[in-house]
Amino acid sequence: MTLTDVDLTHLRRTVELAREALDDGDEPYGSVLVDSAGQVRFEDRNRAKDGDETRHPELEIARWSASHLTPDERASATVYTSGEHCPMCAAAHAWVGLGRIVYVTSAQQGADWRAEWGIPAGPVAVLPITVVAPGIPVEGPVPELVDQVRELQRRRFGA
Repeated sequence: MTLTDVDLTHLRRTVELAREALDDGDEPYGSVLVDSAGQVRFEDRNRAKDGDETRHPELEIARWSASHLTPDERASATVYTSGEHCPMCAAAHAWVGLGRIVYVTSAQQGADWRAEWGIPAGPVAVLPITVVAPGIPVEGPVPELVDQVRELQRRRFGA
């Protein structure tokens, strides 16, 4: 895995967005969509606290990009995210034809932390993006930021 300083800058922003989500009473996840020219086109954070558990930022990015970017623009874009896409979000990413994904922490790391803290597993299987959407280039986890995301998740669960 070869990440650039630009990649790390965008990943740090995803951690900031995750922190914003947690501070607002939501699950700590954040994502950023960057086009091939390096411009941030869309960013969001989890908004599931009001009961719609599909309000993940990766799904919002897929929806937004389907309406605002051409197929070529989607294919050349990168989605940066604080946590690896769940199966729902990975499928949406593939269906709209988005390109590369770079994540800070893997879904398996999150599942392992929950188990360590005595938190029951979530309702959806823990599957790597590459299993759900095998054609997408994926990079992660990113060790230099993992501890920050782990701490946000620990706070989320009060562990």
